[in-house]
Amino acid sequence: MTTPWGELALARHPEDPRDPLRAWDAADAYLLRHLAEQDLDMPAGGAVVVLGDRWGALVTALSAHEPTQAADASAPLLRATQITDSWLGQEATRANLARNGVAPGSVRLLTTQDPVPARVDVLLVRVPKSLALLEDQLLRLAPSVHAGTVVVGVGMVKEIHTSTLQLFERILGPTRTSLARQKARLIFCTPEVSPERRLPSNPWPYHYDLPDGIGALSGRPVVNHAGVFCADRLDIGTRFFLRHLPRAQGDRRVVDLGCGNGIVGTAVALADPRAEVLFTDESFQAVASAEATFKANGAPGQAEFRVGDGLTGVPDGSVDLVLNNPPFHSHQATTDATAWRMFTGARRALRPGGELWVVGNRHLGYHVKLRRLFGNSELVAGDRKFVVLKAVKRG
Repeated sequence: MTTPWGELALARHPEDPRDPLRAWDAADAYLLRHLAEQDLDMPAGGAVVVLGDRWGALVTALSAHEPTQAADASAPLLRATQITDSWLGQEATRANLARNGVAPGSVRLLTTQDPVPARVDVLLVRVPKSLALLEDQLLRLAPSVHAGTVVVGVGMVKEIHTSTLQLFERILGPTRTSLARQKARLIFCTPEVSPERRLPSNPWPYHYDLPDGIGALSGRPVVNHAGVFCADRLDIGTRFFLRHLPRAQGDRRVVDLGCGNGIVGTAVALADPRAEVLFTDESFQAVASAEATFKANGAPGQAEFRVGDGLTGVPDGSVDLVLNNPPFHSHQATTDATAWRMFTGARRALRPGGELWVVGNRHLGYHVKLRRLFGNSELVAGDRKFVVLKAVKRG
């Protein structure tokens, strides 16, 4: 990546030389050019918060750049903090900082579940796909913003809508946008801080009761933190999956892989109290939602909640059943790389005779991948839009 201060070597996580997707895009480059053109009046030790930095391109560029030092050479000019919902993004950031010679610990890495910094002098926002996540994070950061805080958002043109600008304006203050360059656009927001200005209440996490007719979770509560897929309703794919889950089989280790709000794993725990359920997702918001949903339902049995890359870290041959509704998007890119990684990890983690159950859109053709990996794929249920598939690990 070419920045105003030099070249950077950047990669996504996990690294794959065959992956055609870059760890940065035109929006990242546009924001960095803008910052280089501005002469920000920053105090020594000024606090820079970068929200939603997808693969660490922004904090790596800012930290690798060595600006003119303040009069007090012992005080850093900038203190960068990254806030992300993505475990994969955070791991990519660690690797990219090291790859470009940034000293360990010079960037503070926080998740969307961590307390925010008490003061923010520069707030840089990479607009997320989820408007709810943007709302939640701006509301959490707003008390740390002061009248002199520089607030700049950025995204591709297709990611920035009128509702995006209205959110900045409602929570922080007057907002305008730049001209588009290479299909990217900047957002400029002037914080409005006064005793009379009251922040809107934060509606997240969101609670609702599930509908009837979906098995063990019929009519039961769900807890969703902002940014989780279909946070305000039960998506039709999961609804279909809940109607066709495997029957209870007593003592067994079950994984809700890519757990989201934990509905599938919690349904298993309620139907089969002797099961031990592992909830795993790369989203910090999702795993927090899954744990809250599990507790809200008083589900019996043992449960573990883990943020990470699929089944990485789960011992080989230690799992009896994996339940999966794989995503087919990585931010704005359509890709089957995540599904393939999930299926491969499931085959490794399953015991001989163990089963992977997958729900997905019919047109995605997951049966082809399952047959390639497992040597078998059985159609459990299907309708015009979705299929539930089962693959068994042989030997």
